[in-house]
Amino acid sequence: MTASAPILSLRGISKAYVDATGARTEVLEGIDLDVSEGEFIAILGFSGSGKTTLISTIAGLLEPDSGEIIVKGQPSSGPGADRGLVFQSYSLFPWLTVEGNVRLAVEAVHKGLSKADQTALIKEKIELVGLGHAMDRKPAQLSGGMRQRVAVARALAMRPEILLLDEPLSALDALTRAKLQDEIERIRGVEKRTIILITNDVDEALLLADRVAVLEPAPRAKIGRIFDVGIARPRERTALNHDASYQHLRNEIVHYLGQLNQEQKSAEGDERELPKVTPISLLTPPKAYQDAARTNMETRFLEFFNLKKIYPTPKGPLTVVQDFNLLMDKGDFISLIGHSGCGKSTVLSMAAGLNEISGGGIILDGREIDVAGPDKAVVFQAPSLMPWLSARQNVSIGVERVYPHASKAERKDIVEYYLARVGLGDAMDKLAADMSNGMRQRVGIARAFALSPKLLLLDEPFGMLDSLTRWDLQDVLMEVWERTHVTSICVTHDVDEAILLADKVVMMTNGPEATIGKILEVDLPRPRDRKALLEHPKFYAYREEVLQFLADYEHGVKAHAA
Repeated sequence: MTASAPILSLRGISKAYVDATGARTEVLEGIDLDVSEGEFIAILGFSGSGKTTLISTIAGLLEPDSGEIIVKGQPSSGPGADRGLVFQSYSLFPWLTVEGNVRLAVEAVHKGLSKADQTALIKEKIELVGLGHAMDRKPAQLSGGMRQRVAVARALAMRPEILLLDEPLSALDALTRAKLQDEIERIRGVEKRTIILITNDVDEALLLADRVAVLEPAPRAKIGRIFDVGIARPRERTALNHDASYQHLRNEIVHYLGQLNQEQKSAEGDERELPKVTPISLLTPPKAYQDAARTNMETRFLEFFNLKKIYPTPKGPLTVVQDFNLLMDKGDFISLIGHSGCGKSTVLSMAAGLNEISGGGIILDGREIDVAGPDKAVVFQAPSLMPWLSARQNVSIGVERVYPHASKAERKDIVEYYLARVGLGDAMDKLAADMSNGMRQRVGIARAFALSPKLLLLDEPFGMLDSLTRWDLQDVLMEVWERTHVTSICVTHDVDEAILLADKVVMMTNGPEATIGKILEVDLPRPRDRKALLEHPKFYAYREEVLQFLADYEHGVKAHAA
């Protein structure tokens, strides 16, 4: 192998699966890629595009149907210590300590090392990922981010020439994910390894990689465009945000992904009409009150005043949220953003009537919220569907309750209208148990809108989804919201999502005793289009304002400033 030859080459890699019925699904077709020694490559792809199949094939865990994998000039015939793989799930032995989990890999791969050298290697790699203080802890005593660090340490302890990372951070919250991204960047600088990262996060790819390769959607996925990331290191998140080359490259990748996504969507439209039927309200104020208050309802439709939440703990009362004050007009869309543990979901659950209010109150349409009801629709992070029912049946349950006076045909039309709007026109009778997470969340959104609620509450509705599916459902949410203009609050960790969806971004300080730290007015035209938004002169300024607020509170430095 010459000095200029790639350390890894993929030549015409194709892979298909055959199910129990004999049906064949073509996943990868004709994958070609060269990776230089010491290079960091990020592979971006849609959910179900074959990213994990590709990384498992590179690792030698799967055999391609055709094509070959060449490592250091030699064809690969299976897994080897030259490639270390970190999966999305931690895959740790719960009965072993951090040291014990890493030792298993070292003893299996480095049999020729003395016990002392093995121990030194284990300690070195555990300290490299910042877990020197936790070597004797078991996985149950570690956070999700710490467990993933153990998996990275274990892979590094094998001393692989190529480190393969299969979406290792996708299941983590935004703050933990940012810390692990910094850890991976630090390891890259120290170890000088060749790294291939599978990710669905454009910002993650641009923060870490030398090149970004886009895997086109399955079936028959192949490498599409490859983008060179010519941004100098070190790369800092808030500084990148106003870097012109970063903005240009980010926009170019997002546009390309959007184009691929659009090409995948069915060209068939569904032109169903929504019946002119008014839902009942289970919490209707007396007529005299409605008449007296009518002029105020448009401008003070929802009000949070001195809202407080206290939880009892063994160590005494814990104030999670306090002095939360917010006014919303009818039809407002607000994003609620802040670090994990700041009380965002607590505020949302109190607004839904699902969590008792400890102090202050919430007024919706002239009536204090003290009970849950269909006038307040909630879409949770985990789709809360009945798995034995179809999409149609899951939505029908709520529709039958709030439209008891409508005919059976009208209720059927309402259900089908909203399922079609969220892209499930052809899957209405599919069982929830047989759906992907993205499809289930579409059902949840359809069900929420079908209730014609006074208030729509979204608790990180796309948090469990890959970013490309999330973009798709954000578009779905915006499209349906434009038709209803229901008053909405969305809890999110995603800065782009917060700006894209909302009229105001409400930023919360760190908990405990969290409150509103800042409110950003988003003066961007509606209806909003992702491509136009990224090109709008105000977008990156808004983005920087939110990122800076989150950075200020990242380590709790300003936890009590507001």
